[in-house]
Amino acid sequence: MNFASIDQYLSETDSRIPPGAVAVLFVEDLAEVSATVAHHVRIGFSHILLIGRLSVDIRVPEGASITRIGEPVRSRGDAVAILNTLIDRFNGRWLYWGFNAEFLFYPYMESRTITDLTTFMVEERRDHVFGYVLDLYASDLDAAGDGVSRKTAHFDGSGYYGFQRYAEGHALDRQFDIFGGLTWRYEEFVPWDRRRIDRIPLFRAVEGLRMNDDLTLNVPEMNTLSCPWHHNVTTAVASFRVAKSLKRNPGSMFEIESFVWRGSTRFEWTSEQLLELGIIEPGQWF
Repeated sequence: MNFASIDQYLSETDSRIPPGAVAVLFVEDLAEVSATVAHHVRIGFSHILLIGRLSVDIRVPEGASITRIGEPVRSRGDAVAILNTLIDRFNGRWLYWGFNAEFLFYPYMESRTITDLTTFMVEERRDHVFGYVLDLYASDLDAAGDGVSRKTAHFDGSGYYGFQRYAEGHALDRQFDIFGGLTWRYEEFVPWDRRRIDRIPLFRAVEGLRMNDDLTLNVPEMNTLSCPWHHNVTTAVASFRVAKSLKRNPGSMFEIESFVWRGSTRFEWTSEQLLELGIIEPGQWF
């Protein structure tokens, strides 16, 4: 299925989307588009919305249900605006959102599907899953000048920290601003409002729900790390997006010869690695 714009897509009733969780993937460039689609099909998303102008064909996994929408995505703000137009359309459905060259990771994903996770979260009376953006980067920038290489991907194994989140001078219950990764190490090249790495990548769409410009949701409980009575599952979005940006930005591209430092760890592309490092958590009983 193909649509020229988000308006055309929303104007047409599409009853062919199978039940289950939907992945909304925003395409900013051509980096790892096919790999991004394949990853989210593999972990069990019933349908993929691929949004952005693609100048080349991509490899679509056999049996995958995909809708392509040719709406340009030039910035994070564009993605947020488009996502907000889709929420009411998918009222009651679980939505994941991310960009190309970003990959969702959750506990035990090698043996448990995204449906297993969302079903568990419903039983936990939770409508969202808290997450972190884990910055990936190529270990050799001479071989991968855009900072992207799945074969040699590394990430920061340490150097993460969080602060209690406040609004109008009051602490927000169970909400935190999390920092670390490339946006921390290269903060001089990253605006202050783009340095946080906390994200709500997976949530159940509810009519009237909206994402704010800072990537928080307009329902306070859906920004919380866990429920009041015990710990919940957390996720990670393994992302090359910051590495790409730093190597394309004229102010930083010539200042960075290598992203690797003493805290770098080779990315093994498994949830077990992230569990062992405490980057994601299984909650109480998942």
